[in-house]
Amino acid sequence: MRFVDPVRNPYAPGAGQRPPELAGRDRELHAFEVVLERVARGRPERSLMLTGLRGVGKTVLLNTLRSEAISRLWGTGKIEARPDQSLRRPVSAALHMAIRELAPHHRAPDRIDEFLGVLKAFALREDPRKPPSKLRDRWQPGIDVPAATGRGDSGDIEIDLVELFTDAASVATDVGTGVALFIDEMQDLAADDISALCAACHELSQTGAPLIVVGAGLPHVPALLSASKSYSERLFRYQRIDRLDRIAADLALTAPAEREEVEYEPKALDALYEASGGYPYFVQAYGKATWDHAPRSPITAADVRVASPEAEAELAVGFFGSRYERATPAEREYMRTMAALLPAVDVSEAVATAEIAKTLGRRPASLSPARDALIKKGLIYSGERGTVAFTVPHFARYLRTQPTE
Repeated sequence: MRFVDPVRNPYAPGAGQRPPELAGRDRELHAFEVVLERVARGRPERSLMLTGLRGVGKTVLLNTLRSEAISRLWGTGKIEARPDQSLRRPVSAALHMAIRELAPHHRAPDRIDEFLGVLKAFALREDPRKPPSKLRDRWQPGIDVPAATGRGDSGDIEIDLVELFTDAASVATDVGTGVALFIDEMQDLAADDISALCAACHELSQTGAPLIVVGAGLPHVPALLSASKSYSERLFRYQRIDRLDRIAADLALTAPAEREEVEYEPKALDALYEASGGYPYFVQAYGKATWDHAPRSPITAADVRVASPEAEAELAVGFFGSRYERATPAEREYMRTMAALLPAVDVSEAVATAEIAKTLGRRPASLSPARDALIKKGLIYSGERGTVAFTVPHFARYLRTQPTE
């Protein structure tokens, strides 16, 4: 018999925090390795788009793919899209980092300086159709070379991004490697920026240039891309990141435990899968709480039952509650109605907006402000016209426990 030491608890429930065992993602990792190898050999390849609900590990996977690119000496940069923020500033910073990684391998410093001049021009140029940004919002690139003229500085984000990506890819070609730009929270990009990104990726795919974009976002990202450019369906390799199957969820729990010489009884794993639903974030949360409460190995189903209220309380505050608090009373009413219309065992089912309006006794148009605000806040999404669904798994179950205001 071995005592379970809370100090050695291996589980890591955290936003974007890599779990001790990245289970169930072998297919995605292998697909990315193929992409990197094909690009390295000059073969045409599509950029990659990861989609899924919150809590399925998209950010963790994005970071893992970036590590794989770095291990192959690619230049990489990562950004997190934010609502109402132009793509220029974060893309400039990310590509600056990527080229700095490649610069030591380049034989001609002048070529690096040429690109940095274009990058600086791109970063400092603003859309003439929009009011100038405040000084504190402008990126200070810290690039010693003068800004180039006539390239990457037209003010049209689509034209400028195509030129910038083309030049970055040219630098990568010189050193026999590639550039990978990783973009998290893709759904928060402005429509103009999505269009520009698609255009740039399209241009690169036609020329076989060694620059790829790897994005991650909510399930409706493919619809946003398609609305921007009709050819986006053929431009990206889409991978839906879902909850773990039973084998992978068990592995996520047992592999770290075995390294600490701790075991689980089969019924304990049954109970943990039922509680977590296989969602990676929940697997880590319930695993951590159970480990902290278990007195000895093997961990039992009784240990899971004792620990579950603590895991649920933590999720209620940190995972569900923090999102719920961002909603206004009208938005909360909208979400509670959604929850009431979903089946008891909800995963990511959609609800017809007309049905929500009917239940509330309102005209659909009068609910549009609440729906649009919830979409902007990332609490719900519209995968198909006339329907909405929660971006967070088990959110409906949480909402059913909240008192009516």
